[in-house]
Amino acid sequence: MIDPQINWNEYVANEIPHIASLLAPHDIALDTEQPHTKGERFLMQALTTIGGKKLILLGTQSKTGAKVVIKATNDLVGKQELTHERHCRTLLHGMNFSYETFNSPKEILFIEKSGYTIFVSEFIEQASSFLERSLEEQCTYALNALKAQERTRATTASHIAQIKRVFGTRTSHEYLGMFEAFIYTTNTKYDNQKTQSALQEAYGCLVSGTTRIEQYGGFLTHTDFVPHNFRIKDGILYLLDFSSLRFGNKHESWARFLNFMTLYNPELETLLTTYVEQNRAPEEYESLHLMRLFRLGEIIAYYANTLEKSAGDLLLLNQTRIEFWTDVLLAELKNNRVDSSVRIRYKEKRDALRSAGEKDRQVGLH
Repeated sequence: MIDPQINWNEYVANEIPHIASLLAPHDIALDTEQPHTKGERFLMQALTTIGGKKLILLGTQSKTGAKVVIKATNDLVGKQELTHERHCRTLLHGMNFSYETFNSPKEILFIEKSGYTIFVSEFIEQASSFLERSLEEQCTYALNALKAQERTRATTASHIAQIKRVFGTRTSHEYLGMFEAFIYTTNTKYDNQKTQSALQEAYGCLVSGTTRIEQYGGFLTHTDFVPHNFRIKDGILYLLDFSSLRFGNKHESWARFLNFMTLYNPELETLLTTYVEQNRAPEEYESLHLMRLFRLGEIIAYYANTLEKSAGDLLLLNQTRIEFWTDVLLAELKNNRVDSSVRIRYKEKRDALRSAGEKDRQVGLH
C-alpha cells in the first residue's frame, strides 16, 4: 500500500510549480515555506461537508508586497468545494433575510485555467491569535459571532427554497442519519467497547431529543466554527471558511466551538455554557447538549477514519485522540465537564507524539 504521507508530499511537490506558473501572470508569488501543507494535513477529510483535495498556500502580491492566501486544486471535488464556497459567500452577503454582515477577506483573484481552480484572497493580519487574547476578549468575540449566526434564520418558504440550493439544510432526520454513519465508521475501524457504548448511548439521547433538535432548526450555523477558521483585525472578525455554512440547529456551531474549547480553553467553555444555562430557556440548553453529543460523535468518527492511513506515532496519537474524546463524550452524557487531569494527560501525550511538521503547522493556527 502506498504511504499516504509520501503520496501527499509528492502531490504537493508536483502541484506547487503548476500553481506558481498560473499565478505569475497575476503578479502573485508563492512563499518558500508553506506550513499548511505539513504535518497531518494529508489526513484531513471532512465527514459531513464537501471536501476535495486542495492546497492552502501563502503568497505575496509582487507589486504591493501584500500577503495573500491561495486555495488551489485540480481535483474535481476540490473544484466543486472552492466554487461552492465562493457562491456561499456571495449569497450570504446578499441575502435579504440575513440581519448581520459576515465579514470576509477581500477576493483578489478567481481563475479557472489549465484544469485548475484557484481562489486568492487578502491575508488578514492579526495582532495576536484568538487564544492569545484575554478571556474577556475571547468571550466577547465568540458570543457576538455566535449570536450573529442565530439572527440569520430561514422562516418562510421562499427563504428555504433560496438557501436549500446552495447551503443545504439539516433537520433532525439528517442529524440522526449522520450520527448512524459516525457509529458505523467508528465501529468498523476502531474496535473498542467503551467508545462504542458511549456512541450508542448518545444516539439514544438524540433519538429521544428529535423534537428539541427540530425546535431550533432553520438557523444559519457553521459546522467548523473554531479559531483557525476566523481571524480578528481592528476589532472585526473575518470568517475564512464559507464552505462549512449550513442551515440547521442553531446550537451546532455553539457545540463545535465549545467542544474545541474543552481542550484549548476550558474557562471559556465554562463561561459560554453558563451563559446559555442562565440566560436562555431550558429547552435551548437541552438543544445545545444534544448538539454537543452530535459533534463529539463526529470527531470520534473523524479520528477513527484516520487510523487506516496512520502508522507509528501518528497511529498511537489518533488512537489517543479517540480515547480522549470518548472521555469527553461520557462526561457530556452526564452533563458534566471532563476532569482536568484527563485533559492534561492527553495534551502531554499528544505533544510528545506530534511530528515536527505538525508542530510547525500548528504555530499561530488558533
